[in-house]
Amino acid sequence: MKNILSFPSQICLTFFTGIFLLGCNMSGGGAQVKQHAHTNALINESSPYLLQHAHNPVNWHPWSEKTLEKAKAEGKMLIISVGYAACHWCHVMEHESFEDTTVARLMNEHFINIKVDREERPDVDDIYMTACQMSSEKGCGWPLNAFALPDGKPVWAGTYSPKKQWLEVLEYFAKEWKTNPGQMEKYAAQITEGLNSIGAVPVPESEPAFFQNDLDKMAKGLINRIDFKKGGRQGAPKFPMPSNYQFLLQYHHLTQDKQSLEAVRITLDEMAKGGLYDHIGGGFARYSTDADWLVPHFEKMLYDNGQLVSLYSNAYRLTKNPFYKKVVEETIEYVVREMTSPEGAFFSSLDADSDGEEGKFYVWTKQEIDSLLGADATVFNDYYNVSEKGNWEHGKNILHIDDEETVVAKRNGLELAAFQNKIKTCKEKIFKHRSMRVQPGLDDKVLTAWNALMLTGLVDAYKAFGNKSYLDLALKNGQFIFEKMLQKNHRLNRNYKDGKSSINGFLDDYALTAQAFIELYQVTFDEKWLNEAKEITQYALEHFSDPNGSLLFYTSDIDPPLIARKKETADNVIPGSNSLMANNLHKIGLYYYNQEWVELSERMVHAVSASILESGTTDFYSQWCQVYLDFVNPPYEIAVVGPNAFDKNKELMANYLPNAIMLGGKDEGSLELLKGKLQEGETMIYVCRNKVCKFPVQETKKALELMK
Repeated sequence: MKNILSFPSQICLTFFTGIFLLGCNMSGGGAQVKQHAHTNALINESSPYLLQHAHNPVNWHPWSEKTLEKAKAEGKMLIISVGYAACHWCHVMEHESFEDTTVARLMNEHFINIKVDREERPDVDDIYMTACQMSSEKGCGWPLNAFALPDGKPVWAGTYSPKKQWLEVLEYFAKEWKTNPGQMEKYAAQITEGLNSIGAVPVPESEPAFFQNDLDKMAKGLINRIDFKKGGRQGAPKFPMPSNYQFLLQYHHLTQDKQSLEAVRITLDEMAKGGLYDHIGGGFARYSTDADWLVPHFEKMLYDNGQLVSLYSNAYRLTKNPFYKKVVEETIEYVVREMTSPEGAFFSSLDADSDGEEGKFYVWTKQEIDSLLGADATVFNDYYNVSEKGNWEHGKNILHIDDEETVVAKRNGLELAAFQNKIKTCKEKIFKHRSMRVQPGLDDKVLTAWNALMLTGLVDAYKAFGNKSYLDLALKNGQFIFEKMLQKNHRLNRNYKDGKSSINGFLDDYALTAQAFIELYQVTFDEKWLNEAKEITQYALEHFSDPNGSLLFYTSDIDPPLIARKKETADNVIPGSNSLMANNLHKIGLYYYNQEWVELSERMVHAVSASILESGTTDFYSQWCQVYLDFVNPPYEIAVVGPNAFDKNKELMANYLPNAIMLGGKDEGSLELLKGKLQEGETMIYVCRNKVCKFPVQETKKALELMK
């Protein structure tokens, strides 16, 4: 995006590629109570990220109407500093600048200072990140530091700055606000006008229409960006982007296109072989800094792991690759062990740093491995590429796999089973030793949207592997959301910490929770989940809709308004809330014979499809493409009714069926499509499409043949 304005070069902030790194240990602990010289208003917050800054000499305030009113009353500009607990450079800037009394004195004298956890308030983050992209010549990331008028209108924003530069920035704005406020107001007006125009999607004049050749173009646009040697998008850094590969799996299922499946296969194989994957403890890091998935930024985020459990489970259902099963099992073990509360809620993230050093918890010298494993170290080091020189800093090794198990086993004169047992024993020893290291910090806040992603991942894993413990975990988490996050009238809260639910939910909270509840219905046939998915979707339509267009706003109409009310149209590492809502509206519309919702979904996809085709950037619209595919190739409605409905349904879902919705139960339930389908003492499977059903069958094999 072209900059609307630029400030003098002396205040342009340097962009560091490490902005996504995790930082300091947030887990606290210790019997002694530390005495602090300073305490600010963040002390009353629950966010681990905000609490980290509660004893800075900077007089931080949380984002609130009260804080904005204070700025207006005192006539001071705002500094809005945005970050998150898994942000390495946020912690660096805190130590360099926000803990410094000289810096704090300048900030406190001239500004009202606001700290924001972007994971709690993605709406605030989006406003000022977009302002950064419009106003700064340098890159934008976190920490995000925005200067704004007392009413919140941004004047300029940038990312990390060393202390010397930060002091120059502060002095510049303090002087300009005092001597030339009109110019500051002019800049703010320009940016605010731009903010309100960005993301506007015109309402198409034509009626919705969906074509196979356009779907082919979307798939080709994504495939053309794939690195067919190492997987993922070409170049570096590499992010997992699970939605891209879910789309390619579905496209392959529809068309049998070999290239789309190969793109998924090479990506999943290389991600799980690389350092991005934690070979000792399971789970994936946030992203890879290089093109080979070798060197991660070591933080682990719940939303990545939830989606990757779904992706690997679905890929397993299609390919039956046992490597994918192993990845899913180990990742879920990690989530249960390190990211799950007794209530069944899932925590947000683990830090990259431990004991003050990035990646220290995860990397090894050859001498360490040799001393721990003795004679077995030779095989372990061969498999995980451990060398004396190392492949990272200071002679450390990031474990990764180059060769298949069979190749390494043969090279070491071992039968495959003996090799696998040896590696398993070695990993157990390494894991036990690693557990005695200083642990990475845990951000233990619970976010509704991210929990819903993990819930969906567990359901997909249950479909693929039939492991009831996965379903039990999913149901416990679903009940947690139902009891703790769901409020009166089907309103959702976003955040849960220390036994308290707070922050009115955003559109992604509704969209992802509805998606998760639809999935729970499909594996349990408990209509409670489907009904609640419908009710929270209805609430979202009532409070997030735009009367002038089909897409929904990201913020509710009951929230205090920000300077711009934006819509999320793109799909990123997490799919966008509008594309998720379009998918939910389509499915719920089919379940409840609600043609109005199906047609709204069609209009939403139609409004965005031109942008997908014109831009060619399918990788940022891949959830939209999945819904588009469902309109090109309408889903099957598979009704399973009778005393063995649960078992038959389980058999069916072990197969990859992306273009089907499941419904049924021991009786007919309340859904219209199930009426008249119960046959006394028999379990029947009805394969339907557009509410027209073929003759019922009793064997899952025959039902699958009816869908070919």
